[in-house]
Amino acid sequence: MAFKLMDASQLKEGNTIMIDGEACVIRSMDISKTGKHGHAKCRFEAIGIIDGKKKVMVVPGHERFEVPMIGKLRGQVLSIVGDRASIMDLESFENLELTIPEELKAEVKEGCNIEYWDIEGKRILKRVV
Repeated sequence: MAFKLMDASQLKEGNTIMIDGEACVIRSMDISKTGKHGHAKCRFEAIGIIDGKKKVMVVPGHERFEVPMIGKLRGQVLSIVGDRASIMDLESFENLELTIPEELKAEVKEGCNIEYWDIEGKRILKRVV
């Protein structure tokens, strides 16, 4: 998948970056001033998009992070078995299976349209359209 690189000092709250191979959204960020012989330090808290885990990092301001490209796609639910849904992509007509998140189990029904995200090859169901 395509991505771009950004310095830690250029990032802002709400940006998406890759941390340990997982896509994360930055929730808060602090940048300290440079010292006499040092570099600026960036401290940020991020939440994983897929796993929801909180990650806290302190890095030099010149450190570079990958910014993943997130594909927001639409599909139609063909069938539901347990907590898995069979989805047909509305553009490519490709069939795929996605896990239904707990907060969407009541809303996802057979025949409804959904939005799913493709993040670095991992696909997650985000909302019912």
